[in-house]
Amino acid sequence: MDMPARFRTIDRDTPMLLPADLRDWVPANHVVHFILDAVAALPLASFHVNWRGSGTEQYPPAMMLALLIYCYATGRSSSRQIEAATYSDVAVRYLCANTHPDHSVICAFRTQNRAAFKAAFTAVLQMAREVRLEQVGTVSVDGSKVLANASKHAAVSYARAGQMIEELELEVEQLLKKAEVADATPLRDGLSVPEEIARRQQRQEALRAAEQAGYEAKRAARAERRARGERVRGPEPKPPSAEPEPADQYNFTDPASAIMKAGSGQHFEQAYNAQVAVDARMLIVGERVSDAPNDKRELPATVAAIEPAEQQRLRAVLTDNGFYSEAAVEAVEHTGSGEPSGVTVYAAVEKTGYHRRVADLEAKADPPPPPPGASRTDVMRHRLGCAAGRALYGLRKQTVEPVIGIIKEVMGFRRFRLRGLAKVSLEWTLVCVSYNFKRLFNLRPAMATA
Repeated sequence: MDMPARFRTIDRDTPMLLPADLRDWVPANHVVHFILDAVAALPLASFHVNWRGSGTEQYPPAMMLALLIYCYATGRSSSRQIEAATYSDVAVRYLCANTHPDHSVICAFRTQNRAAFKAAFTAVLQMAREVRLEQVGTVSVDGSKVLANASKHAAVSYARAGQMIEELELEVEQLLKKAEVADATPLRDGLSVPEEIARRQQRQEALRAAEQAGYEAKRAARAERRARGERVRGPEPKPPSAEPEPADQYNFTDPASAIMKAGSGQHFEQAYNAQVAVDARMLIVGERVSDAPNDKRELPATVAAIEPAEQQRLRAVLTDNGFYSEAAVEAVEHTGSGEPSGVTVYAAVEKTGYHRRVADLEAKADPPPPPPGASRTDVMRHRLGCAAGRALYGLRKQTVEPVIGIIKEVMGFRRFRLRGLAKVSLEWTLVCVSYNFKRLFNLRPAMATA
């Protein structure tokens, strides 16, 4: 005779005899302890704090930063998701000591504490240096398109903007006439003539501001290139009184974002260009955000974004052909005065696939050196054709590409929550800090034997 099935008793109704101790519910080797200990060491001066003591009591800034880092590292970037986690996630309840910051408080803290995020970014790399985990002599640079908090359908071309301005001017004129006629046919319930006029006039001003913003963006881009020591070709941009290009785009939701190729160039999205520099241990040592739709001019600025302490030991930069241009390599390998910087760039000059052909597996002698006066492209082609260059360049796909994959797939960060280049840059710093904490936690076995 078969024995009857036995089940554990699940009793949700009987209250606990003693209050629960959340420390018993969070394992001792949990990443939340690691984050709390590291953030607690940051100086209070790094945080935006109401030192006057007026108003309601503030949440401890170290707790708030740890909350953001932990939630970003575990795939929650929405302030409302983070607030909900303070109720539903045991590790988050422990982190917050059973307090529940409102989503508006979380959002305000996130936008006001860029200095704290930078300090945390530096602190992680300092921890890696102390246990000799970081390997900065060689870094790999790459970028990825991250969706803006705006729809590409909110973007209009300047040609279409001109048409819309004309349409709005006509509608405003019709509404003004309607307002002058007392017995005119009324609008639909809930609508008023003054409000409709004001709404259309505001839209007109936004469209005209788009023209000015496009002009200012072009001027700023040229000034940034000059500051990096790059050669600026072509005539200076003209003020918006001279018609802009009909195809130029302006997004009303986030004007600083841009239409960019995404998905291996298969489609276009409203996005930002998020850049990282990664060392051999897959720690991010430099990060920045650009509104450039491609990477041809981004290499010098991304290398310059590497933490100063890490830059001093920088010897080689690895990157793909999307970043390659002779001007970009020149800017990295030489200082503004023309002296060698001590950094060598290894960049593919042609687009290559991941498939390894039989010829790639065969041993081959290094190609002869390029003749005197050879172009920088020929020099770069020879540099990557040598066995030492090939071996070094092979590190790129083992370091920076997995990092971007982890941020997008494991951490689930595919869209910025904030808007505007300054705030988006702040959020990307927070993402990179969260990734580094997660990575350093996973490197603990190496830390124990270092």
